[in-house]
Amino acid sequence: MSSPRQRIIIKVFRKYSHSLGPEALEYVEEILDSHEIPDQDAEYAVEWIAKEYNKQDDAPMKVSLEVLQRVYETFQDADNNDAAPDVVDPESHLHYINAFDMPLWNWSHEKSAFELSSSKLTVSGSADSRIMAMRNRLNIIKQTVLRNDHFSPSTLPSRDRQHLLTLRSTKQLLGRAGERFLLFGMLSHSKEGKLCLEDDDGRVELDFSQLDQPSEGLFTDGCFALVEGDYTEDATLIVIAIGHPPCENRETARSIFGHIDFLGKGATTLAEDAQLAERVRGDLADLRFFVLSDVWLDMPETFTGIRKMFDHCVENAFIPKVIVLCGNFTSRGIAQGNSREIRRYQENFDALADLISSYPAVARYTHFVLVPGPLDITANAVLPYRPLLSTFVSRLKSRVPKVHFGTNPCRIKFFEQEIVIFREDLMARMLRNLVGVKPDVRNDDLKRYVSFKMFI
Repeated sequence: MSSPRQRIIIKVFRKYSHSLGPEALEYVEEILDSHEIPDQDAEYAVEWIAKEYNKQDDAPMKVSLEVLQRVYETFQDADNNDAAPDVVDPESHLHYINAFDMPLWNWSHEKSAFELSSSKLTVSGSADSRIMAMRNRLNIIKQTVLRNDHFSPSTLPSRDRQHLLTLRSTKQLLGRAGERFLLFGMLSHSKEGKLCLEDDDGRVELDFSQLDQPSEGLFTDGCFALVEGDYTEDATLIVIAIGHPPCENRETARSIFGHIDFLGKGATTLAEDAQLAERVRGDLADLRFFVLSDVWLDMPETFTGIRKMFDHCVENAFIPKVIVLCGNFTSRGIAQGNSREIRRYQENFDALADLISSYPAVARYTHFVLVPGPLDITANAVLPYRPLLSTFVSRLKSRVPKVHFGTNPCRIKFFEQEIVIFREDLMARMLRNLVGVKPDVRNDDLKRYVSFKMFI
């Protein structure tokens, strides 16, 4: 019979998809005993050991005693040098990543790991790329669900096992009418127009006639959901509960996949990020980002507002490090082939360049990021939008030294933070694609799913 401390060790390593043999289990227990760690703090200590073990490139799924010893020795031999650290340079940690510059990673179900794709990123996708995108979403979210404490069974017998949730596949429904199942998949419509749940193995028609109250959130065509219900002889699942999959915090995800460079700017460890974050809070406490949306350059009030903002920043010596200007940069769409409106569109960007350059302190220090909106003129009309055409922003490039033209969406990486800039009316898109899970949803209910934040 295992001790409570051993159960804690097994539980923590199990969360990171690792299993322990008797020798590794005994070694971790010896570490806890040698440092006289009480039982109430044991889980925190084992969590650190498991995270560091998971970061090792040669760490097998079954915990290796040799790798485990190396992790502990590295901790013991950690450099405690108290020399003054170098000055933190924010410029070297500020990166702008366009949608077409990011490496493409596909999830390998066989290896349970990400694989780097060699194909070139383009706007025009193929049938295979669409299938791969859906499959990636399904497998990645499913792995997140299975790592959740409610779905991850312990390796030891316990009373908690009977309360665990077990995911089933649609192929396991065959011949089992009258039983209750919990499924995970994508909401879609069949050829007959009926709502179904689809996974890797097939699909099943959903019946919401007995659903009392769905969980929080909006359910759209193409979203992934957890559905619980009773399977009938008519090959239909009578839904009794539906909800969105549980979230996973960023720290947990990075402890597992932190070695993968998703942005193409170099991967960093959690320890490095934590160390830099502490120094940033101390050395760069006054550093700020401004984000503005619907910057209508064809409206005089917009330039008046930007000028007031610059005046306020200069007078108070409070100049932001980054200013993100999101479109639409025009209050109305430009008719195709209308040369007068196109010329006025370019003149508006020229006026913006003149305004920024008239404030030398802002122009020299601040990075400007321009992200097009749905009504702006770009090289393509489908997501992701390419940057603004260089023809319209030539004066901005020549007069503003730190200007960046991003795709829509794009990303900003600043130390350990990753910011996604996406200019789109997502609520309208979701409302257009809502399925009949919540037929009585009203505008007052939708306000709960919209949050407005200002970064100052």
